[in-house]
Amino acid sequence: MSESTPKQRIGVLTSGGDAPGMNAAIRAITLAADHYGLEVIAFSHGYEGLLEKTYTLLKPSDVQHILQYSGTIIKSARSPRFKEIESAQLAARNLAELDVSALIVIGGDGSFRGAHHLSQHWDGQIIGVPGTIDNDVYGTDATIGYSTAVAIAMDALDKIRDTADAMDRVFIVEVMGRNAGFIGLKSAMAAGAERMILPELQRDKPLTIDVIVKHIKRVEDVRGPGSYVMVLSEHQWPGGAVALSEQLEAEYRMPCRPCLLGHIQRGGPPTATDRVLASELGVYAVELVLAGANGVMTATRAGQLTTVPFIDTWSKKNLLPENLLRIQHEIFNPVKKSRQRHG
Repeated sequence: MSESTPKQRIGVLTSGGDAPGMNAAIRAITLAADHYGLEVIAFSHGYEGLLEKTYTLLKPSDVQHILQYSGTIIKSARSPRFKEIESAQLAARNLAELDVSALIVIGGDGSFRGAHHLSQHWDGQIIGVPGTIDNDVYGTDATIGYSTAVAIAMDALDKIRDTADAMDRVFIVEVMGRNAGFIGLKSAMAAGAERMILPELQRDKPLTIDVIVKHIKRVEDVRGPGSYVMVLSEHQWPGGAVALSEQLEAEYRMPCRPCLLGHIQRGGPPTATDRVLASELGVYAVELVLAGANGVMTATRAGQLTTVPFIDTWSKKNLLPENLLRIQHEIFNPVKKSRQRHG
């Protein structure tokens, strides 16, 4: 390619909730694009950047040392107005004016809905990279940010166990994942929690306060006095962990403390797993652009890179691992152990 020949230009944006590892993905896309002789234009604040035409050119020197930071250097946002046809048409015009031939979208299923919406009004290529702590995107074994969120929740649960043991208290730890219990399940299992309240389990048979109290007492009967740690996915109990702990204290005289992890799960250095996953999927996204792919999300399944059509990412359900649920509920449940021993 001669100096006078313009480089093919690709766009990148981060959309929706931020996830640890998004910066690593931006870095990978920028470095891969440079390797293949492409130019990268980054839109700020997700789809809002497309609509407002706010962007910057990214060079390798801009991204060399960002993979260890959470958040996203190009900012993220949710854009309700992007659902409108007029917004997608405006974005398409802006992309054409900027001579962008392909767009890489880093985000979750809502971001990929936006990408699919845009594709109805723009003839460029669109590739998705799964970035969400919830791990609820269909078709990939893991999403960028999930590993870090679980590690943060596990670390908090380990520390809470120390103080819970010291005072023989019940602790309710509220984690993110209002629609998917991946963080709740994996962190509860990793930290040895006694109870999980997850969206998937609540749909089948919602827990009552009486059932929770009976289980706490049975665990104490089996193991003797001690701590009891419960992992609660957000929006799975009226009023959340605070209301549930207050109810246990007031009505059942159980010393109980709530702990809301909230957006702490989105911060801190990404784990090695998230950094490597983001790097691999980011490079793969650029290579898919060069291969002419369109309307697909990059994914990893059983250790292999693959693609998933955008529509599948939200129309199909990413299920909790049945074996992990079985182990946590049946094998690690001290109450059920006791029943089997005396059965």
